[in-house]
Amino acid sequence: MADVSKEPTKAWITVFAGTSVNLCLGILYAWSIWKSALVNTELAGTVMTGTNAGWTYITNAQAATPYTLCIIIFALLMIPGGRIQDKYGPKTGAIVGGLFLAVGCIIAGLMKSYTGLVVGFGIFGGIGMGIGYAAPTPAALKWFGPHKRGLIAGLVVSGYGGAALYVAPLGQYLINNYGITGSFVGLGLLFAIVVCVAGQLLHTPPEGYVPPMKEQSSNNQTSQATTNWEPSEVMKTWQLPALICMFMMTTQSGLLIIGNAKGMLFSVGKDIPFLAANAWILVSFGGLINASGRIGTGMYSDKIGRLNAYCLNLGVSAICLFCLPMILAAKSVILLFLAVGIAYWQYGGGLSLLPSFTADFYGPKNLGFNYGLVFLGWGFGAFVPRLAGTIEDITGSLNYAFYLSGALLIAGIILARVTKRPDYEKTINKA
Repeated sequence: MADVSKEPTKAWITVFAGTSVNLCLGILYAWSIWKSALVNTELAGTVMTGTNAGWTYITNAQAATPYTLCIIIFALLMIPGGRIQDKYGPKTGAIVGGLFLAVGCIIAGLMKSYTGLVVGFGIFGGIGMGIGYAAPTPAALKWFGPHKRGLIAGLVVSGYGGAALYVAPLGQYLINNYGITGSFVGLGLLFAIVVCVAGQLLHTPPEGYVPPMKEQSSNNQTSQATTNWEPSEVMKTWQLPALICMFMMTTQSGLLIIGNAKGMLFSVGKDIPFLAANAWILVSFGGLINASGRIGTGMYSDKIGRLNAYCLNLGVSAICLFCLPMILAAKSVILLFLAVGIAYWQYGGGLSLLPSFTADFYGPKNLGFNYGLVFLGWGFGAFVPRLAGTIEDITGSLNYAFYLSGALLIAGIILARVTKRPDYEKTINKA
């Protein structure tokens, strides 16, 4: 591996500033604490009292809507967000995105309604995440050669996954003491401050900058693209829809688990007073593993190749998804933490692998926009958690959703095995 000192100081400042920005944008991964406070299918439509006065209980399907909408808008806004990053720089994208998210949280809190959740968290939150998330990772990757891309992508996006580590307990504390409104407003104000400071520390390399390189192996998945593809050229390759589908496969299972983590622990540990009162612990645990999976997968993908890392992660996670119904029925807290941890690791790993795949396939120059195209797959992955909410309302459990999710992971492995880096000359000459 190249010596760290070969990269400029600004390169590493950008990496850790990007991690800080993502620590705010990752509120999505703590959604299940608000879902638990809002959902009561028997009392749906009934007005709450106490610190949550003014709010009404909603169903599982309703609770899945703002979460799913946020994911879809997030994915769609990654494309213009990537263009903003490429054209105006990462500072603009990070700050604008962070402020959209902050305003969305405040709207969701103050409106005290299902509509407020959809508009504030779903729409404004999705816009903010899409524009903001598009800025840090491409900016950081442009400073480094392909032998470090997995690690760097993992470090930057680990902030998004790791956000649940503090958002879950802090959000739960605010809900308990200041109500749902207080939690959204308080976090919104915190995010506005952090993104404005951290966003100023994001930098892109100067014109003509060449990152430190290392002799590459012949592994197709970790080799450097010899040409920087323009977005119009990328869209002519069959590998683009393949990467989008690969992203969708790795995303859907993680989003399913993330959106239901607290409820699963409450179901398994409801007879254990500590776990029943602190079911948010699984959310924070998931945040830790999610963040670790991004860094860990990024590191070993630089060693064993993107393809092998992708298939390893999805294969092990599929086994866990198929086993989850039995684990929940057996009410095994230890096995639940193990299965959920693996699912979180796999999901986090996908979010470090796909930007690295994109840079490896199409080069770093237009990575903001090109990765925005690939990131559409992350949004498409939201259909499973949305469908899961309906399945749970109809059947009373998530079992069929787990089986569907595991099958899609297997399909992702098959697709990845046939997806190779495109040849620029053959693609352009053929067009």
